[in-house]
Amino acid sequence: MGKLGDQVQFKIKRQAGPETAPYWEEFSVRWEPMMNVIAALMEIQRHPVNAAGQKTTPVVYSSNCLEEVCGACTMVVNGRVRQSCSALVDQLAQPITVEPMSKFPVVRDLYVERQRIFEDFKKVNAWIDTDGSHNLGPGPRYSAEVADMRYALSRCMACGCCLEACPNYGPGIPFIGAATVSQARLFNLHPSGSMKASVRLDALQAEDGIGGCGNAQNCVQVCPKEIPLTTSIGDMMRATTKQAFQSLFRR
Repeated sequence: MGKLGDQVQFKIKRQAGPETAPYWEEFSVRWEPMMNVIAALMEIQRHPVNAAGQKTTPVVYSSNCLEEVCGACTMVVNGRVRQSCSALVDQLAQPITVEPMSKFPVVRDLYVERQRIFEDFKKVNAWIDTDGSHNLGPGPRYSAEVADMRYALSRCMACGCCLEACPNYGPGIPFIGAATVSQARLFNLHPSGSMKASVRLDALQAEDGIGGCGNAQNCVQVCPKEIPLTTSIGDMMRATTKQAFQSLFRR
């Protein structure tokens, strides 16, 4: 644990824009109690001077809630993808290396474009369609067991940790990823959402669908919300296989 007067050493991978080469820059930040990586980046933003005493540009990053709920501040910290708001400097070896995710286009420095995640959510209809805004009355009841499972799946923040850790996901690789597979399962488990279950399963049978999973199981190891992603993948693999056979015999 640090003490007042200590300096925390950072090595940050920076990039001025999507088409420019990345480079490393070192910073020293004054230690504070319970300091996390985001707090250190805020300090650098207030005083953009690197470890050599040279003025530089503030480091660009994305953050919002600062309590591991929004998923915006995903970075690779000391070689492991995680939420930087919950990465406490006292628990990290120094110098602390901070890099942007490698599976998404870098906009600048630590800020990446995660639009692909949300486009993939659209492919599996990751929402429940409603017929207007009028009062539809109480929804169907379902068991406590299903409710517990749906709650676990609903904790997904679309942070991208599972995708960054996946060896089968990345630029030029069509695999849709564990987060999207799990979202398809979440909405298929809902009584109203299940009306579009076949649509979601068809999407998962596409070329970029669930067949791209190599079963590395890295996703479940890095998920900050401990979502049972491998269980979702297994469940949806069975469901897509069943639907494929049913479709075959209906011809």
